[in-house]
Amino acid sequence: MDICTEMKSNMYKIVNKKVLNPTVMLMDIEAPFVARKAQPGQFIILRVDEERGERIPLTISGYDREKGTVRIIFQIVGGTTKALSMKDEGEYIADFCGPLGEATKTDGLKKVLIVGGGVGCAIALPVAQKLHADGAEVVSVIGFRNKDLLILEDEFEAASDRLFVMTDDGSAGEKGNVCAPLKKMFADGEVFDEVIAIGPLVMMKFVVEETKPTGIPCTVSMNPIMIDGTGMCGGCRLTLNRDGKRVTKFACVDGPDFNGYEVDFDEAMSRSRMYSDFERHEYEDSCNLFREVK
Repeated sequence: MDICTEMKSNMYKIVNKKVLNPTVMLMDIEAPFVARKAQPGQFIILRVDEERGERIPLTISGYDREKGTVRIIFQIVGGTTKALSMKDEGEYIADFCGPLGEATKTDGLKKVLIVGGGVGCAIALPVAQKLHADGAEVVSVIGFRNKDLLILEDEFEAASDRLFVMTDDGSAGEKGNVCAPLKKMFADGEVFDEVIAIGPLVMMKFVVEETKPTGIPCTVSMNPIMIDGTGMCGGCRLTLNRDGKRVTKFACVDGPDFNGYEVDFDEAMSRSRMYSDFERHEYEDSCNLFREVK
């Protein structure tokens, strides 16, 4: 075995790459040990390269245990996701650690409302697929700003008994946000064992507020800043309001799923904005770097 082959054997091969929309990318990564244990709701932490690679968490969007592949779907928002998007099929990434976090609890659920927003639909899809495969009735609501950002519609259609597609401008599906069909279903007296919401923080906050009067359990998937994925760094801490007390939990080890009625969304949104300027700066720097290399 030559040194190049030996180095590649310790890395992770991109076996499939697909552009879902102008800012969202799908990749299947050859990672048999991760694929063997992966469950819906869990995540991985990857590094694109060893020299200046940043560790980033990405939720597992699917897996094939026979092929030994794990699917990730990510939005290009910073330097690392930009660098990852520049990789092609047949190339390798340095690290792909997982599965991490707690899997989404689906046992015993017979009728579930899945609500996905934007790239959060990539996280919601494997949950819907598992529930559908287990024989549960799945009603899915997915929302996007416009038709150009719509992803995974066919996959949700196949995994859902009913599917509502919502866009802010009405260019695909129905016009409005994801809460519109929720309001109607709840007003009609429709009951679910659970509502599972995955997407932007503000979307999840309003889904929780819409669901709360019904008393239906509402689970949300939290994806704050994360570094080590083991609970030691504290970067992914969340504040829950539980039994009149404020409790600190860590998304990487206690989540990413939490009781939506307990999450302090205002604090979570404030923390999520802390690194937005830095993220944009890193994205712009990476674009300049790629232009110089070319």
